[in-house]
Amino acid sequence: MTTHTGAETGADREDRPGPAAAFAEGPRGVPLLGNLPEFGKNPLAFFERLRERGDLVRWRFGPGPALFIAHPDHIGELLTGMEDTFDHPDLGIAVRTLLGNGVVVAKGRDWRRKRSLVQPSVRPKQVRSYAATMAECAVALADRWSDGHRIDVKKEMTALTQLIAVRTIFGVDTAIDAEAIGRAMDVAQQEIGAEFSGLGAVLPDWVPTPGRARIKRAVAVIDAEVSRVVARHRDGGEDRPDLLSRLLTARDETGAHLSDREIRDETVTLYVGGHETTSSTLVWAWYLLSRNERARRALTEELDRVLADHEPGHDDYASLPYAQAVVKETLRLYPTIWLLTGVAREGATLGGTPVPAGTRVWSSQWATHRDPRWYADAEEFRPERWLADGEGGTAEEIPEYAWYPFGGGPRVCLGTRFALVEAVLVLAVLSRRYDLDLTAGEILPVPGLTLQPDREVTATVRKRG
Repeated sequence: MTTHTGAETGADREDRPGPAAAFAEGPRGVPLLGNLPEFGKNPLAFFERLRERGDLVRWRFGPGPALFIAHPDHIGELLTGMEDTFDHPDLGIAVRTLLGNGVVVAKGRDWRRKRSLVQPSVRPKQVRSYAATMAECAVALADRWSDGHRIDVKKEMTALTQLIAVRTIFGVDTAIDAEAIGRAMDVAQQEIGAEFSGLGAVLPDWVPTPGRARIKRAVAVIDAEVSRVVARHRDGGEDRPDLLSRLLTARDETGAHLSDREIRDETVTLYVGGHETTSSTLVWAWYLLSRNERARRALTEELDRVLADHEPGHDDYASLPYAQAVVKETLRLYPTIWLLTGVAREGATLGGTPVPAGTRVWSSQWATHRDPRWYADAEEFRPERWLADGEGGTAEEIPEYAWYPFGGGPRVCLGTRFALVEAVLVLAVLSRRYDLDLTAGEILPVPGLTLQPDREVTATVRKRG
């Protein structure tokens, strides 16, 4: 079993149980819909109940056969076997309406071509060049806050990450109607979640529903804004270091550029991935820090010690292990992408057990990230579990694919490095100056395209001494 460093207390991890080889049976479903009604009520709780039944659990998503996998070894087999042993599934009409046939949705040769064109835009060298923009935008937000100010945390983090995405994707001189896109994205989030966990999951694409109509209207708003800024960008006629410039000049192995439709799909995909996931992560990070004074003190102590009198930049990222641990632990407890699936091809196996062709295999970051077999006190927010010995951690090991908020294998999220650097730098800039005291009370996650809070998240800004 491949491992990566983390920190856990409890049983010696050499005694970890291996993955179960036999299929366990899931809850009895209903005709035609299978387990869809129970799944739709609360997908996160449903996957946790399946995890308690075993490592390989059969259930039914509508009329089709489904298999839930809980063990990191099986998850690794699924993710590393995508495009080979397992097919990338159809993500549904709601996701396709938003993302088109971008790199997240595309399959086979088309996916390989698009990945080769998009990947150079988010390599570490490019992320380094974007880091200054991330910090500058966060500093501008910090300058607008004041002691005692009441804020809507989600709105503030969304606006911040939108600004970063706009500047890194479209270039610093491009204006965008962030509020209109923000409202449209909220609708898209809600409708993707409703479509995925409701009757829409088993309805043919051609069946009209009110939810499908709403997401089409929302995507029309997004498309109009993106088309406007892409056109403005083309008219600029100058070399720029942003992502869109790289996409417009990229050529595949035949020398062909991306078409206008492909530019739209990849731009929207990068925009959604570049701000939606990070803004959600930051909201959950502030929520967890507000409820854990010990972790908040440890974070600010590191920031004061490492940064002293300067704002953080890319070169500081490696020197902020606790800030990185806060982000990793946030992504463990509230993974923005909360499930991944694949479809078994002929001859597919998991743990040596044959999986019938056509079976849809499901894994859930939410369920695996909270499995007490891999994490002591799995429901607790403990950033220290990610620190190496000598940094306040105990250097114990967590299996690979027991933490996989960005997926893994050939279809791992291209923006992983971008998202981690952005979240750490934003958290560092704002936490150096302020604490956020969130309104008391538990906030529950609502699964859509990402995990969103179930209500408004408000906080009082407290200036640090």
